[in-house]
Amino acid sequence: MQADILIHARWIIPVEPPDQVLDHHALAIHQGRISAILPSAQAREQITAERVVELPDHALIPGLINAHTHTPMNLFRGMADDLPLMDWLTRHIWPAEQRWISPEFVADGSRLAMAEMIRSGTTCFNDMYFFPDVTGQVAQDAGIRAVLGMILIDFPSAWATDSDDYLDKALKLHDQFRNEPLIKAIFAPHAPYSVSDAPLQRVRTLANELDLPIHMHVHETADEISQSLEQFGQRPLARLEALNLPGPDFIAVHMTQLQDQEIERFAASGSHVVHCPESNLKLASGFCPVAQLLEAGVNVALGTDGAASNNDLDMLGEMKTAALLGKGVAQNPEALPAARVLAMATINAARALGLEQETGSLKTGKAADITAIDLGPLETRPLFDPVSHIVYAAGREQVSDVWVNGCHLLQERTLMRMDHARLLANAGQWQEKLIEWRQSDAS
Repeated sequence: MQADILIHARWIIPVEPPDQVLDHHALAIHQGRISAILPSAQAREQITAERVVELPDHALIPGLINAHTHTPMNLFRGMADDLPLMDWLTRHIWPAEQRWISPEFVADGSRLAMAEMIRSGTTCFNDMYFFPDVTGQVAQDAGIRAVLGMILIDFPSAWATDSDDYLDKALKLHDQFRNEPLIKAIFAPHAPYSVSDAPLQRVRTLANELDLPIHMHVHETADEISQSLEQFGQRPLARLEALNLPGPDFIAVHMTQLQDQEIERFAASGSHVVHCPESNLKLASGFCPVAQLLEAGVNVALGTDGAASNNDLDMLGEMKTAALLGKGVAQNPEALPAARVLAMATINAARALGLEQETGSLKTGKAADITAIDLGPLETRPLFDPVSHIVYAAGREQVSDVWVNGCHLLQERTLMRMDHARLLANAGQWQEKLIEWRQSDAS
């Protein structure tokens, strides 16, 4: 058997089937796809590869999928901390966006975010922000897999003037990237409180016609619920149900404010949830009842949210937080075991995004989206269970190598397609601009 790359690893964790750990195995890549997974001794005899990679202390996992991000907001990291959501948005983030959002801002912020994600083992992200065409181009240059949110919001921005303009640009974005293997566009109405009924109805129609998912913030805070009750006489989820939004193509982000009946209805609809535990904790938005959702049969994925409210895009850290918080909320130490949380960050996210046939697990025929984690350092020794250590003990600095579609994006901690020095210089320039603007605004 011929292969382009043959990776020998101490462990391979395919995620599908669940709870499987392959000891002393190798993974072959040919033409960007996984062509074989077999014991290393057998692979050395049967496979001839152009390049052989030896990772004797490493675990190979499916590339992590960050199911909810706002990548350009990396440039706002740490700019407005320790505030409730609406105060954070209305007094700090929205004014900053009104002043600074531009193709240049989006390109530099997205580039910084993608580098951070690659260096922490993420191979695919689902984004929601203005100028998604720019983010898509940056993603193509970086070689990372991206799901571009076709943003929709009632008020004008630097990207679009009104709901019709947002949706017209959305359709152009879809056409622009429809034949790109690593890029997918999906609908992204911002939230129930920021998008009115008529545009949401049009989104549902277009999603049905184009067979595309819908990605939306839902039930993020108690304030969102009370505002909806005051304005519409019903909770946000009930309003979305009346508009036929929930369904197998609907992805609800956050979902910290849920009643038992809502969980039952949501599970019956086949909709998905993206859990963002660190952002929810930092903004004190509430607790997503993840164990209860999983028990009801809801597919739950994991995301970081943006770096402005997290303040990082570290999916390894997010997995640990999700596991610990899930146990505390459920008051059950058996809730959200490590293997299930790893699935939330891989195959569950792929399933929510409609990418489960392409990525999310290490299976023959799937795209070679792979993350290698070095479990040799003393911080992860002794080692009894590599899955446990990946979720509870390993840090993102232990991610050594990352492949997307068989392309080596991170090699021994070095970015292969991105200029580290340029990233730092751009971040410094934006830091100076934003500090100067905030000082002048305060005066």
